[in-house]
Amino acid sequence: MKDSIHKYYQVGLIAFMAYPGIMKGDHPDTLEYMKKIAYDDYFDAVETTWIKDPAIRKSAARLFDESHMKVCYGAQPRLLTTGMNANHLDEGERLKAQASLLEAIDEAQELGAKGIAFLSGKWKPETKDESLSQLFKTTRTLCDYAKTKDMMVELEVFDYDIEKASLIGPAPYAAQFAAEMRTTHQNFGLVIDLSHIPMTYETPRFVVRTLRPYITHLHIGNTVCTDPAAEGYGDQHQRFGFPCGSNDTEQVLDFLRVLKEEGFMDASDPMVLSFEVKPWKDEDPDAVVAGAKRVLNRAWALLED
Repeated sequence: MKDSIHKYYQVGLIAFMAYPGIMKGDHPDTLEYMKKIAYDDYFDAVETTWIKDPAIRKSAARLFDESHMKVCYGAQPRLLTTGMNANHLDEGERLKAQASLLEAIDEAQELGAKGIAFLSGKWKPETKDESLSQLFKTTRTLCDYAKTKDMMVELEVFDYDIEKASLIGPAPYAAQFAAEMRTTHQNFGLVIDLSHIPMTYETPRFVVRTLRPYITHLHIGNTVCTDPAAEGYGDQHQRFGFPCGSNDTEQVLDFLRVLKEEGFMDASDPMVLSFEVKPWKDEDPDAVVAGAKRVLNRAWALLED
């Protein structure tokens, strides 16, 4: 493409993946990691998560505002680091997850975000319908509350049988859920992640076309999911170029082509497209992020006008 990618997307970085130490919300260097992202003008957006210290949270909000960044809030760590499940069959446990996600909406607003993203929880085939009903309860409550603040609620599509084993899930099932949600809540959308697509045994073209009316947010990254014996197998968001990885420049280019074909390049209202890359073991997080930029730059350069 001759035009800059920043014309069509707000390129972002998921802070709690690039710097996984902040995932639990209490890392003492959280603000320093956020500064790295804010000072890098490659990034138009930052995806943060819970910051338990009110003073650090206030400083982060000021930093994001001063650096003129779009702020997104990922509530996934609130669930993944605590074992909470938004579609838990036990109503008391479901309500615990719901309460945390409602707190996330307040915190997201404080940080300057216009919504939150979360994920569905584990499920069993024999109680799938009951789990779905529980997820509807949680999601509708979140959307009702977010609407009072003019905010969005987004559900990220994950694998359904590998690691996260989330209820949502394969693209057709995600489409059914989103269609039902949209009948009552216009402030609901879906997040799709290139790194999750191989784990649902689908293709970018199939996923984007199936979920097209409901997609409001995009992630790109890598995964190791074809060989259970391979190092890093599962939903680990390894860097591009990781051994046995499913995604690299070719797959990012294919994803961009599909997005272009399906109308997801709107210069008047650019969607957030964020890297979801995570250092493996003792890898340098800044090197991993730099590598992700190189992959996206190359794929964009190869994308036909």
